[in-house]
Amino acid sequence: MNRFLLLLTIILMYSFPAAAVSEKTLMEHRLSEYVSGKDATIGIAVIINGNDTVAVNGDKDFPMLSVYKFPQALAVADYCKRHDIGLGDTVAVKATELKIDTWSPLRDKYGISDLTVTINELLEYTLQLSDNNACDILFRLIGGTQAADSLMKSMGYNDIHIISTEDEMHKDLSLCYLNSSTPIAMARLFDRFYREIERNGLNTHRVIGEIMTSCTTGANRLPAPLKSSDAIIGHKTGTGDTNSLGRIIGINDAGVVYLPDGNTYSIAVFIKDSAYDMAETEKMIAEISELVYKSLP
Repeated sequence: MNRFLLLLTIILMYSFPAAAVSEKTLMEHRLSEYVSGKDATIGIAVIINGNDTVAVNGDKDFPMLSVYKFPQALAVADYCKRHDIGLGDTVAVKATELKIDTWSPLRDKYGISDLTVTINELLEYTLQLSDNNACDILFRLIGGTQAADSLMKSMGYNDIHIISTEDEMHKDLSLCYLNSSTPIAMARLFDRFYREIERNGLNTHRVIGEIMTSCTTGANRLPAPLKSSDAIIGHKTGTGDTNSLGRIIGINDAGVVYLPDGNTYSIAVFIKDSAYDMAETEKMIAEISELVYKSLP
């Protein structure tokens, strides 16, 4: 397949003017060549200026892991709108919800005790720091994972499945694969979300967007090649444990990039069942991000 794409590109380059060979075609070929031979399943989707879509394994299912905290945040915004409450309203948290055997900067800050926190703070912990306890507290608030899953289906994203809480996935790693999305579906969700913010979206959506542009996780992933530029990225990462075969269940990153020239693109890179270590897998996401960034005119 990759040899065919290479041959097709060469034929197009010599049969037609250079301008006729689209950046989209060349980017797709370069991405296909990059993932070829990697000891992992890699899915990529890029939507340029809301129109052109480039994808490699874009319609395959991948475990979202903490990337699902983005669609969850949209479900929280929907809940707030339907119940006429604001992000400054508080949520009572029981000490038993601050589990000790999971990633939780929220628990590390407040300790294990009953407390009250705002919805906004919980969103900051989930979206910026990928806090697992904060995630499950928000699921409890909105009525469970089914509330987020139903919202995705009502919005037309039938390939985004939100089934299990963080606590449930921690107890049974196989459930990680059920919380799934295709790269195309996630790239489309990010593209739609940020474009609706630009068209005077909900204030809660604006706050969520701002939180993700301040994301502190995954600096070695999608943002890596953008550090020396004036580009702005809003994104959400996902990181999995090692499965029974000794492979990393998933390392992901997805978001939207605003370029200084006014162009934008949404991008989702999902890597599942990686035989490489964390640093090597993150590096692949960074290299894919760089390839996309440098392929744009």
